[in-house]
Amino acid sequence: MFTLIKQDGKARRGHFDTVHGCFETPCFMNVGTAAAIKGGVSSVDLQSLGTQVELCNTYHLHLRPGDRVVKEMGGLHRFMNWDKPILTDSGGFQVFSLAKLRKIKEEGVYFASHIDGRRIFMGPEESMQIQSNLGSTIAMAFDECVENPAEHEYSRRSCERTTRWLYRCKEEMERLNALHDTINKHQLLFGINQGCTYEDLRIAHMEEIAKLDLDGYAVGGLAVGEPTEEMYRILDCVVPVMPERKIRYLMGVGTPSNIIEAVYRGIDLFDCVMPSRNARHATIFTWSGIMHATNKCYETDPRPLDVQCDCPTCRNFSRAYIRHLFKADEQLGGRLAVTHNLYFYNTLMTRIREAIDNGTFESFRNTYSPLLAGKAAE
Repeated sequence: MFTLIKQDGKARRGHFDTVHGCFETPCFMNVGTAAAIKGGVSSVDLQSLGTQVELCNTYHLHLRPGDRVVKEMGGLHRFMNWDKPILTDSGGFQVFSLAKLRKIKEEGVYFASHIDGRRIFMGPEESMQIQSNLGSTIAMAFDECVENPAEHEYSRRSCERTTRWLYRCKEEMERLNALHDTINKHQLLFGINQGCTYEDLRIAHMEEIAKLDLDGYAVGGLAVGEPTEEMYRILDCVVPVMPERKIRYLMGVGTPSNIIEAVYRGIDLFDCVMPSRNARHATIFTWSGIMHATNKCYETDPRPLDVQCDCPTCRNFSRAYIRHLFKADEQLGGRLAVTHNLYFYNTLMTRIREAIDNGTFESFRNTYSPLLAGKAAE
């Protein structure tokens, strides 16, 4: 499935073959949590924005419209009209984000729905069953994402439980893929490395789950409030013990600079709500840095959001017009901004891949990692 083509330092260039097509790495997955990108951008739009993989969320789709409804409609690909790979998160992140609404036990997690308060149970088997009903290309193992900071002893016990859950996920997926009515009998399983910011736990857990020879491995439980340098420190310790011939996924990350720095450390796959979420609040990523489209200085500015960008928004609309849309609370403003930011992220990944191909990634990193983290000149 994963083919490593070239390395430039630790940065890796590859491709990943799936039943729903191949995608090039490093790759950023556009996040459509409830089978839709927030901001009014459809799956049809994503085709023109350079999107290779879309990410959807198991927990949210289980609640609405219900995974059995999606299965009846032929699976996520037919439901949302997307013919490329889809990765589904397991619901494990909601163990972290809905901390006030859940209770963790060995068998799984008891939730109170954030929608109507009804009681929900999700364990490894249930997560795999839901993801099988969704028919995604890649299913993530059910894990516990622990809040940072956490005590070492609790983190250790959590890692052990996540490992036990992973074995159950693997066994259940093998059973589901063999059923006659399974939508995607070639569904892939990625395991998730946990261990908070403790190097010994991260390394030991990665070594343990690598024994299962899964289809890919993710680093979870980062970008949840810890300083950026802590995230890089953990990547520096755990990436070298990740299987070399398996795709490496850093969950929930991040800013353009975060992505460049993680590629530099050997990560292949990313996802984050940041480009769409920030866009809906008029925060725009450009090749000169970050800009805020509602600033007064753009009131009569005829230039596109980014003069170096050829996305549909930048080809057709001015900063002045987009500022007006946001000020007038017109939904089109968010849609145009989301379109731009997603295109920017996908183009960033293309340029990263080209830099690795050309052996110039170090120079690319030195230029763009600090530049894209800063404020664009007005």
